[in-house]
Amino acid sequence: MKTATACPEVNTSQTATLNRIVNDDCLNVLPELAARSVNFVLTDPPYIARYRSRDGRTVLNDDNDTWLEPAFAEIYRVLERNSFCVSFYGWPHADKFITAWRKAGFRIVGHLAFPKRYTSSERYLRYQHECAYLLAKGYPQMPADTIGDVIDWTYSGNKLHPTQKPLSVLLPIVETFSSPQGVVLDPFSGSGSSLLAAKMLGRNYLGIELDAEYHAISQQRLRAAD
Repeated sequence: MKTATACPEVNTSQTATLNRIVNDDCLNVLPELAARSVNFVLTDPPYIARYRSRDGRTVLNDDNDTWLEPAFAEIYRVLERNSFCVSFYGWPHADKFITAWRKAGFRIVGHLAFPKRYTSSERYLRYQHECAYLLAKGYPQMPADTIGDVIDWTYSGNKLHPTQKPLSVLLPIVETFSSPQGVVLDPFSGSGSSLLAAKMLGRNYLGIELDAEYHAISQQRLRAAD
């Protein structure tokens, strides 16, 4: 599959920072990155849902939105001109996410839906899908071969993280919206699925994960892929 944008070769002064995961708050790490140094962002931030899995696991900073606007302002800054960001989000707080994205400077250019063959939870409805927005900084080139906005979801088992995303949905996103010589960034990298997808496709990557347990899991996972 061809990619959306061309990207200059990675600056050798930045190569030491690539292909690793930083165990820290992204609000501490992102300001240290050079402006326009990242080709594509794929991220699954906290949904502001106070989520607790059936086995009791939680997600740090899922109980507040104080990080939301400053994080996406920095994400916008570090992205190259005319490039993409794909962000999952919690639909009950879609207004907060959309406000943060637009305030940062992003344009909304697409919406992705991921239907599940099972029910995640049941309240007023049986909740059976995930969703993400395709955001643009500037005016990226159209992909030569693009993907549909509905992608079937394969259950990951959530063994490594309570909201673990399956590689099967991340691989086509990374392949379509990043450049082969570009850097894929995930500032909320969890168990490292987005980074593993980038690695499998031969992309450089940089992850940031606040939770030390998931940072260790993702490091082990990426090493195992060597």
